[in-house]
Amino acid sequence: MEYSEGSFAVFLARPNRFVALCRLPDGQEVQAHVKNTGRCRELLLPGVTVWLQRHHDPARKTAWSLVTVKKGEILINLDSQAPNQLVAEALAEGLLQLPGFETPTLIRREQRYCQSRFDFYLEQDDRAAFLEVKGVTLEEDGLALFPDAPTLRGVRHLEELMAAAEEGYGAFVLFVIQMKGVHTFSPNDLTHPDFGRTLRMAAERGVIPLAMDCQVWPQGAKLDRRVEILL
Repeated sequence: MEYSEGSFAVFLARPNRFVALCRLPDGQEVQAHVKNTGRCRELLLPGVTVWLQRHHDPARKTAWSLVTVKKGEILINLDSQAPNQLVAEALAEGLLQLPGFETPTLIRREQRYCQSRFDFYLEQDDRAAFLEVKGVTLEEDGLALFPDAPTLRGVRHLEELMAAAEEGYGAFVLFVIQMKGVHTFSPNDLTHPDFGRTLRMAAERGVIPLAMDCQVWPQGAKLDRRVEILL
């Protein structure tokens, strides 16, 4: 996945969750759309280096989007829409193989089930499966954590994946860690204990949790390798 033209910049402030104030290399200060509504408090600190995507749509409120941030030596993709795109590319190229659905004959995005709209629906032979994707940008000493804020929607997705598994569907939740340099993934029990409890219950009831990291560069990202999950 590659972004269009852009520029490095220095992050200055985030007056609200949708907007970042940044300074371009020529000294110009611009507003950029933050493509992530999470807290990102440990990432968007004054003075950090970010990558801004440039837009040429006159209908947009801002000409820039903040998509990548540098945390120490790690580049982290902040685009909340990127994980779904990365998974779609990996499935289409056969680089992502889900257990029992290694060679799907049908891949469909945005499939409704009960009250949820799961990110992917797959068919192989006489079986069908749902796949929900969660982007992960929170890292602590090599441990990737999700969520970075309470997510009732995420809990509902897990509950309905359990219901799908009970009906005989394949059911997967894939945590896309939008960086390299992590060794383990775990639910963030301190931030949202109920999500962690529900994820453990789901794993016991037929939902398969997976985690993968990404190769990240300023202008893009690519799904890479499996990461161990600690529940």
